Amino acid sequence: MQANVQEFLEVLPELKEDLPFSPELFQKLFQQTGQDSNASMDDIAETISFDQGLTARILSLANSAYYGLQAEVSSVQRAAAVLGLCEIRNIVMTIGVTSLAEKYEVPKQFSLRDYWTHQFLTADQARHISKSLGKGVPDTLFTAGLLHDIGKLITALKRPVDWQVMAETAVTKGIPDYKAEDGYWGMDHAVIGALVLKYWDLPPELVEPVNWHHAPKLAGDYRYEAAILCLSDAVAHVTLDADHPLNAVTAKVAPQLGLQQDALIERATEQMESGEADHFARMAA
Repeated sequence: MQANVQEFLEVLPELKEDLPFSPELFQKLFQQTGQDSNASMDDIAETISFDQGLTARILSLANSAYYGLQAEVSSVQRAAAVLGLCEIRNIVMTIGVTSLAEKYEVPKQFSLRDYWTHQFLTADQARHISKSLGKGVPDTLFTAGLLHDIGKLITALKRPVDWQVMAETAVTKGIPDYKAEDGYWGMDHAVIGALVLKYWDLPPELVEPVNWHHAPKLAGDYRYEAAILCLSDAVAHVTLDADHPLNAVTAKVAPQLGLQQDALIERATEQMESGEADHFARMAA
């Protein structure tokens, strides 16, 4: 098993070669769409326009049913003006992740629709909690929410047999996935995801909350962001499955942050009923 783990870790840096664009674009785009950035829509469009394939995919998603725009957008500048700079960043991040699922075979038991539904619910909840508490940057935490389980997806794509054993163990024992993973090979999907995001040259405000979203007390300067992501992840799971073992996390972490568990679950349930999460999942999957 130790050799298996080591071999898996060694292939993670190579995943950046599977992206449909350079990791440097990820890094530059995040800087340009950051809270303190002075970059204009033209600057961001210029960054993206070097890759015509990426531009086409951005416009395709921007014009999808998920956004429901009244008029078609035909340029990245217009898409940024209508949707916002951070939404363009999230579209690019989503394209990067979905490209991996297009290149490698997804196990039959792994539902991309369910995966993206959970990612969206977590991201939406993280942004909401961040605004409510005045902690972290809401749009950055939304992006972190979209990426928080990327380690789970990569494990399923690159080590499908191991992923299936761990998923079945979690169900059989009634424990969260990350505990089954840690028991199986000594690391969880949060660590794997953080390593990949680091190899993609993404900043610590994304990497660290993802890395510690199952152990926020260890996140140092990013403990609040990690705690928000931890709670958002748990609420999303419980919203989809009231008996999910992470229900204990919502009951514990919500009061610690001065929030009400039932109110968060009610809000996430309303999001599910609105169809927004399902529309996003259809777009992404």
